[in-house]
Formats: sequence, structure tokens, C-alpha cells
Amino acid sequence: MSEMSKGGRRAGALGVHSIDHFAIEVPDLEDARTFYTLFGLDVRDRDGALELYAKGDPHRWAIVTAGTGGRKLRYLSFGVYEDEIDAFRARLEGCGVTFTDAPTSADSNGIWFESFDGLPVNVRVADKTTPHEKSRFSFVSSEPGKSGAIPNSKAPPVHPRRLSHFAIFTTDVNAAINYYERTLGLRLSDKSEPAVAFLHGAHGSDHHLLALVLSDRRGMHHNSWDVGSVQEVGLGGATMARAGYGPNWGVGQHVLGANYFFYVRDPWGSFSEYSADIDFIPHDVDWLAANHAPEDSMFLWGPDPFPEFIQNTEQPAEA
Repeated sequence: MSEMSKGGRRAGALGVHSIDHFAIEVPDLEDARTFYTLFGLDVRDRDGALELYAKGDPHRWAIVTAGTGGRKLRYLSFGVYEDEIDAFRARLEGCGVTFTDAPTSADSNGIWFESFDGLPVNVRVADKTTPHEKSRFSFVSSEPGKSGAIPNSKAPPVHPRRLSHFAIFTTDVNAAINYYERTLGLRLSDKSEPAVAFLHGAHGSDHHLLALVLSDRRGMHHNSWDVGSVQEVGLGGATMARAGYGPNWGVGQHVLGANYFFYVRDPWGSFSEYSADIDFIPHDVDWLAANHAPEDSMFLWGPDPFPEFIQNTEQPAEA
């Protein structure tokens, strides 16, 4: 451990503390409503768009709007502490970013700028939604002499508790690492050159808030949602598969982050992930980042991913 810390914040570290929300555009809002509702999220209508919430949680995690031409990642919004917003503006000015207006229909709160690969990014004052400690995880088993059987007809619904992390495609993983470290104060957790990297927040977060995946253009690979057990990971994935969504990948356990996973392919070719028991990096821990060989970094056990799992199906950004 290093650097004096206080109140769950890392002293002397200017960095975003959470992903506040993400915004995507899809061809059909009713397809999105059906998918995310079955996935276990609370889908709400607002001003001609859909907003995604975790059941029983007041925080809005995503905005889904209708558009033409396929699914598109519109922007990412990150939360910062109120006493740091002016320092963030000064930092971004020093980095020479291009400040922009908020995208169409997005609110203008905070600071908007054009980030790596031209992706719109927002930094705003917001409550910390990343946890202060590792998420609760359980393994449910029956006592001796008692049945643990759950009939399919009585299987409980799976409801994610929160957004865990977000994975974006980028044209240069190492350059993007450097960029998001300089601008947002994110920190490298682990990487596997040249294909992928994982970044965490300085003020305590899961092993990664933001994942970077190599592609020829920007886009969304997946949004990941925290659940409380391997049972929920598997049951959520099975529910989605039985409804016809796929091809999917899981159940398995990752190496980097060590979380149990099931990736569900959405109607537009990207993924939503059920994730459980991911590594947590406290605000006062210096995580030893490493570069891992590709064959030793993707998953510890589980089925092989299908060939198109890393394919970027997002439409190229308009010139």
C-alpha cells in the first residue's frame, strides 16, 4: 500500500470514481425492451427513449435511443467527486482535448469532450456507484437430507445488482491505456498485448471499470452486470438462451479479474454479461499490473468462445 488515503478516497489521486452511465442507439426500441427486461433489468420509458435500472436501485445505468443503421455506442459518462470537477477541467485542458457540446438528446451536465478514437465522453459530478468493497458472493447448497432441487417452473428470476464494467473496442490498446490514464485518471490492472487491457478506478473499484478490446474502429463489445452467485450467472444465461438469444459464451471463469461469466449476445451483435465474484481493488492498494500471454489470460475454465465473439459489429462512425 502507498499514498495516504482518507474516507475511501485515494489521497492525491485525481480520477473518475465510477461509470455513471452509457448510451447506445439501436434500430428498434421494442427489441431492446424485450432483451433487457428478460435479462433482469428495470426498463423504463422516458422522453422517447429507454432507461436501464437495476431492480430496486434508483441509479440510471444506461440510456437507449432509437436510430437507423444498426447499434451504436453514443457516449460514456463517468462520475467524479464534486470537489474535483474544476481540477478535471484543468487537467483536460492541459491534455489538449477537444471540448464538445453534449450529443443530441443528452443532457449537458459536466464536461464533454472527444476522447480516444473520437468517442464522446462526459465527466460529471455524481454519486460513487462503484462499490467500496468486494461485492457479496454466495454459493447456495442444500443441507444434508434436504433437496436442493429447483423445478424449472419455479426457477427464480435473475436481477443484476449494478453495472460492473463496460468494454469498448479501440484501434490501439496501449495508446488507449495511456490516454485514459492521463485524462480520466484510470489505472492499469492487467493487459494481454496487443488485444486487451483492463483499467480500474483510483478510489476503489472492481478489477476493471473499463476494458479495452482491439479492433479497426471504436464501438461497444459488452456491458457487464454484477450478480451474487454462480447460480445466477448460469440461470440468467440459460433463461436468455432458452428465449432464443445467442450464440452466447459461458458459463466460465475468467483469468484476469477472476469473475464467473456468461455473455449473452443481444439482437445487434454485442453482448451483455452476467458477472459474479470479480476481483476488487481497494483505494489504498497498489495493484501490480502485468502483461499476460494471450493463451494464459482469457478464461480458466468453460467452453471455448465462438469465432465471432471478438467481432466488432458496430457500424463505422460517420466522418
